[in-house]
Amino acid sequence: MAAANLAGEPWQRPSDACLVQVGLDALLAGVEAPSFFLPAGLARGEYPQARGLFGLVLQELGLLPPVSQDLGGARWTAAWWWAGQIVACRLDPGRGAKLIHEEAAAELGYPDALQPVVDLARAPGLPDSRPPHQPPLGDRVTFAARDLLATQAHPGHSL
Repeated sequence: MAAANLAGEPWQRPSDACLVQVGLDALLAGVEAPSFFLPAGLARGEYPQARGLFGLVLQELGLLPPVSQDLGGARWTAAWWWAGQIVACRLDPGRGAKLIHEEAAAELGYPDALQPVVDLARAPGLPDSRPPHQPPLGDRVTFAARDLLATQAHPGHSL
């Protein structure tokens, strides 16, 4: 989403510090891209270099910043990627559901294909809040993410 936001209006673009944090988060999440070490390793005084280094990461991952007409497609791609990370146990299901809800579904007008994950993102996570026959919330998010990947229901994209 940081890549998508780079294409937005100047006030919407992520700060240099945000791009450094994206690199750190990606490394912690196990994203395999050697270039993520570059922005993630910047000291505070080097943050102005983050934008250029983040561009290298995007090229390496094949995620060049989309133009404004491609932002919807970028949000679908991000939702599918997060779903894949949840299913692969590389992203906490609760965090992934929140990302899909806030960064993709909300911006896309809550499409039906994303609704099961959105509903779970909104669900309370307390153990006592579910009937005894239902699996834990994390498992339900993983099942919903797997179903999303199986549908290939987003416009203009397939995996």
